[in-house]
Amino acid sequence: MLKTSGASLRVHGHEHVTESVADLLANEQPQDYKSSSLSVGAGAASRKVPQIELPENDGRPAWNSKLQYILAQVGFSVGLGNVWRFPYLCQKNGGGAYLVPYFILLLLIGIPLFFLELAVGQKIRRGSLGVWNYVCPRLGGIGISSLMVCGFVGLYYNVIIGWSIFYFFQSFQQPLPWSECPIRKNGTLAIVEPECDKSSATTYFWYRQTLNTTSTIAESGGLNVKMTVSLLVAWIIVCLAVIKGIASSGKVMYFSSLFPYVVLFCFLVRGLMLKGSVDGIAHMFTPKLEKMLEPQVWREAATQVFFALGLGFGGVIAFSSYNKIDNNCHFDAVLVSIINFMTSILATLVVFAVLGFKANIMNEKCVTENSEKILGYLNSNILSHDLIPPHINFSHVSPSDYAEMYAVIKTVKEGSFAQLGLDQCVLEDELNKSVQGTGLAFIAFTEAMTHFPASPFWSVMFFFMLINLGLGSMIGTMTGITTPVLDAYKVKKEYLTVGCCIIAFFCGLLFVQRSGNYFVTMFDDYSAGLPLTVVVILENISVAWIYGTKRFMQDLEDMLGFRPYSFYFYMWKYVSPLCLIILISATVIEMSISPPGYNAWVQELAQERFESYPPWALGMCFALIFVAMLPLPVVFIARHFNLMSDGSNKLSVSYRKTMMKDMSNLETPDETHFILTRPGEAPPPLPTHRALLAPGGNKPADPNSLSPKSCYGTGYQNAAISPTTPTTPESDS
Repeated sequence: MLKTSGASLRVHGHEHVTESVADLLANEQPQDYKSSSLSVGAGAASRKVPQIELPENDGRPAWNSKLQYILAQVGFSVGLGNVWRFPYLCQKNGGGAYLVPYFILLLLIGIPLFFLELAVGQKIRRGSLGVWNYVCPRLGGIGISSLMVCGFVGLYYNVIIGWSIFYFFQSFQQPLPWSECPIRKNGTLAIVEPECDKSSATTYFWYRQTLNTTSTIAESGGLNVKMTVSLLVAWIIVCLAVIKGIASSGKVMYFSSLFPYVVLFCFLVRGLMLKGSVDGIAHMFTPKLEKMLEPQVWREAATQVFFALGLGFGGVIAFSSYNKIDNNCHFDAVLVSIINFMTSILATLVVFAVLGFKANIMNEKCVTENSEKILGYLNSNILSHDLIPPHINFSHVSPSDYAEMYAVIKTVKEGSFAQLGLDQCVLEDELNKSVQGTGLAFIAFTEAMTHFPASPFWSVMFFFMLINLGLGSMIGTMTGITTPVLDAYKVKKEYLTVGCCIIAFFCGLLFVQRSGNYFVTMFDDYSAGLPLTVVVILENISVAWIYGTKRFMQDLEDMLGFRPYSFYFYMWKYVSPLCLIILISATVIEMSISPPGYNAWVQELAQERFESYPPWALGMCFALIFVAMLPLPVVFIARHFNLMSDGSNKLSVSYRKTMMKDMSNLETPDETHFILTRPGEAPPPLPTHRALLAPGGNKPADPNSLSPKSCYGTGYQNAAISPTTPTTPESDS
């Protein structure tokens, strides 16, 4: 009987043994080894392959349904950026023409890399830390970097949810508190707040009554109590949503992922009924084809594709790791990508229908104010009545009437026209005012809603939608943090989740100072962009070039039951890495030529002004990039010089099952290779288990792709024949 094998020692000994494939044989039911087909004295003809039985349930949580999983992926990928970033980019980069580079890059970068992340997470059933340790231990820093970026993004992203929560509760008022400027009493006089009068009611409410912002990032101003409470509420909501893992977050996704679509459709129907909405939509989709020739448009389209799908954060991998091994992740990748794209289109329609309405309101206001100026000049004889066409009635001046008056006065009073201070009042100019991010959601959109009938209802719906959009993304971000940690360490998920939320809240106090919105801008600009792009290109290279695209395609065929299109082979191997290298280069060039700074709100001028970062803040910007990318070289060097365990011994149970199934299909000499080799005896060479096929499926792959130089191959081969497993000479009983 094989008393002294590694598996036997694991059962009978009390000493900790590093797990290896041989150790896994201890999971078999007891059997009579003398009558076993693996007995040394048994004839070769009578030998049979042992049936390895492992439990179907590896203890890892699983999604209750496919719908729940799809909604989780959609909720993570569809976020605030779809509502306020995509419409801005579309407006800025040529309207409908921007959709062409966006869709092309979605096919070349988005869907292939999204499919790649879904596949590796589902195959290995681990979070980002475990997945990249297995694929290539030396590039295990990929998982740490993505986890750190998740942490940085989660800190400021939840602050935006806090802002939305504040506006949500403020919306239960009639009229809305940002609909009119406050009145300041000065003795017996009542005057409009000067700062509000110079800007607008919605702008004043945002900068002064919500953020109470300082004029520079260097001036802290202390904590903003209202925003601190809102941030605390936001973290409590996130904590309750993810405290039970996918058991709780999956149920939350039914509402948080679907409710925003209900609101968007309601806003679209309501927006199309507003005066001027068609002008906004027509302006939106009028293509400026010359913009497609500008490299900046393609760079911004690639960046938006990249972040819209949540690539590199680890949330995609974490969610897919809870799937069944044979789930059709290719279908999931295409479906979620298309839903994300169509959501961006829907949000853009809604935004520009509402902004078209707002532009008409502002244009009419401009016409009214300037018509009153002209009437005043006529009454004071500065202008002659002969300049005014006889059909114009000053009790109701249309935009076309004003345009006619403006043209005549400008022609006649060419020399002194500037002194009159008349504005042109062109609707196109109002539509061209590009607003993005918080400016779109908390200033432009809120101002438009003040003109809606039943404006509090629409405001409540809008900010409740923003809360749900943010919550869906935060659940994915938190899962990207907690899943890798839970995979690597035995920690109760409830304790880990609560601990992470408490730490994040206290770190987030940086963003709820009076100067906190400037730090939100800093983290948004520097903590994620470049580090995540580097993380994703390393993910692509580690799978396509180190592990091997042919081998990965074969794994996908085994996992899915069909061979993916050859399109993906060439995308992963050549096109996607090339596009990412170009994107990284363009990002670095953009950062080097654009002065680092932020838009500060100057109270005296009641307007924004660009300010350069002071030296300490500039150092903080580059520290964010450095800290997020530091694990990549550190882990590579440490594992190259064997200063750190490669993590290959910590295989998940489900992945071990896959390995054992592969072993069970080996020929008899292969079993003796793993089990009956004596110490000091060179094991016979491993025969090729199966031919790895090229994309066409006709030509076998190069055998060298299976060499131990492959990071992945090294990981599990070392685990299979572990030098640390104690062995003694075998003997028969």
